[in-house]
Parts: sequence; C-alpha cells; structure tokens
Amino acid sequence: MTSIARLKIERRDASGAIALATFEVPYEPGQSVLDGLRWIRVNRDPTLAFRYSCLNANACKECMMEVDGEVVYACLARMEPREMQLAPLHNKPLVRDLVTEIAPPPERLNPKKR
Repeated sequence: MTSIARLKIERRDASGAIALATFEVPYEPGQSVLDGLRWIRVNRDPTLAFRYSCLNANACKECMMEVDGEVVYACLARMEPREMQLAPLHNKPLVRDLVTEIAPPPERLNPKKR
C-alpha cells in the first residue's frame, strides 16, 4: 500500500478570492515538497504555477514558499504522509498560485522603458 501526502494549496480565483485546492500525492520517504508539486503538475493539474530553477542545492532561492506557515525552500522541505498546507510568500506581491515577485524592483523587466 502506498502512503499518501495531501497537499492543500492556496490559490486565487478570478475574483481574487482565496481558494484551497487539495491534491493527493503518492508519498515515498525522502521526497521534497517540490517533488510533490511537480507530480501534481504532470499528473493532475498542468495549470498549477510554482517557480523553481534547480542548478545547485540551496543556490537559486526560486522555490521559496510557505509550508504550514513556515517559509521554506520547496526543494529542501520534506513531504510527509499527512495534510500539508502550501501558500505563496505573504510578504511579496503575488503573481499566480505559489509564484511571488522575488526580483528587486530595479532588476525587473520594464517593457515601458524599451
């Protein structure tokens, strides 16, 4: 019997209201939260937005999010066979789903200045 992790993900609907989407993910010891998110996008919901850019362990900082209210790197946080709540960083502007704006303002692309 395979264990299950339930990832409850904070998303916003078209009106901006928060909606929680729950996904059951096959669990194996050692899996990261990022592994679970990638499984969801491939097998359940290709529209789920999250950011990662794995070049070297703990080097990119792109996969930061809140897991059970704690700010973590999704690539380092271990998934567990229980319900886990995932949310975007609450102190950053929301782009979509678990994606927040992390680049400092001077480094952001500004199409008006082209």
